[in-house]
Amino acid sequence: MFAAERRQLILEMVRANGAVSLRELARVVQTSEVTVRRDVRALEAEGLLDRRHGGAVLPGGFTRESGFPQKSHLATAEKTAIADVAASLVEEGEAVVVGAGTTTQELARRLARVPGLTVVTNSLLVAQALAHANRVEVVMTGGTLRGSNYALVGSGAEQSLQGLRVSRAFLSGSGLTAERGLSTSNMLSASVDRALVQAAAEVVVLADHTKLGTDTMFQTVPTDVMTRLVTDEPPPHDDRAATELQALADQGVQITIAGAVAPGGAGEGMAGRRPRRESPLPVQRRGAHQLRSTAPLPDPQPGDRDRARVADLRRR
Repeated sequence: MFAAERRQLILEMVRANGAVSLRELARVVQTSEVTVRRDVRALEAEGLLDRRHGGAVLPGGFTRESGFPQKSHLATAEKTAIADVAASLVEEGEAVVVGAGTTTQELARRLARVPGLTVVTNSLLVAQALAHANRVEVVMTGGTLRGSNYALVGSGAEQSLQGLRVSRAFLSGSGLTAERGLSTSNMLSASVDRALVQAAAEVVVLADHTKLGTDTMFQTVPTDVMTRLVTDEPPPHDDRAATELQALADQGVQITIAGAVAPGGAGEGMAGRRPRRESPLPVQRRGAHQLRSTAPLPDPQPGDRDRARVADLRRR
């Protein structure tokens, strides 16, 4: 077992139990207590756990990661809307990578209808959603199965991605902030996600509003690497999510709000390419709203509902 895999397993045991003895850790990872003590010391130096006499405990502020059954029932409507918009970005004959997650699983179900597509993934759930799709080729990484999210991780997965180049990557995670970008609570998952990012010309992050402003242990996609964020519209009282959205837009990330409807409209919103600074209006696309990262817009004119919608989001 590689040191990174061994230490990730130690972290998962501590998260699951709160406190674990060195003897038990050594038994599970099948190594000596001396090696485990060295691993625990290294993890403590990174602030991931605290050493105690004869064992290790989880420090305050980090919680146990939710399993797939729990995640699959959170923000289901929002994830569906996000997946609809993300799928509209993919064109016939493209090659993309899709990471693991409940939102990316929803995306995969929609990608099954895109002919000539090649999808590279480390997720068993994504592969399953595409298994019977006509004219869609699925390429899976190698690696070790992580049962909590049905994803292949580890050195085998990372090595299988070397030399790969696709048009864009679709990734999700546990948290998203303007300061650190996308992050996850699992070290091995984060490492594979970083390898997926390196294989893509563009990076599209799929994250519902509950993840905005949340920061977890391992960074996967820095803000300056993100091309686009597809999310849902935060509730009116969620100032934290609105603040993060504006901060991400200010750093040049294209923000697409899934399911946003222009006032008085009939399901028509806005989305599109990164607008040039001199362009006063974004390109329109059905079912999404583009939060612009350009200079302040002029005051809305009567009847100009699209610009009024943009200005309203920026004031939140």
